[in-house]
Amino acid sequence: MTSGRRKEKLIESTLALAGQAFGELFPFLPADWLNMDLTAAQLRTLLLLYTRGPCRMTEVAGALGVTMATGTGVIDRMVERGIVERDSDPDDRRLVICRLSPQGQRMVADLWRSWGERAGILLRALDHPRLLAVKGMLEALLQAGENTRGMW
Repeated sequence: MTSGRRKEKLIESTLALAGQAFGELFPFLPADWLNMDLTAAQLRTLLLLYTRGPCRMTEVAGALGVTMATGTGVIDRMVERGIVERDSDPDDRRLVICRLSPQGQRMVADLWRSWGERAGILLRALDHPRLLAVKGMLEALLQAGENTRGMW
């Protein structure tokens, strides 16, 4: 077996383990997300604005894969609920900028806090060498992310 094929096999088995770990780390998220009473498009928009920060309406619609009219409708409902704020770009009043409101920021922060609590329980169950290995793996993934930024 070539080294390239061995690497692909290792990547496949690592992804399979990651899928199992995901199942262990995230069983609480569906209940938390369902309690948020958001549509799938609203949840995606919430996470988009949390990770990217303020976005133009065209970026929101593009990220959702919907028309501007549909994207505007999603944002309208989120504004009505007080989880998104919409402003005009000060340099070009025709452009609409969407950002999370403080309430929207709290919603996402609560999800990450819940995840952190669950992850903390699992990490505390590890012995020191395995905890170091997990930390090293996460550092390596972050570095790989920096090295590949802009590739997709």
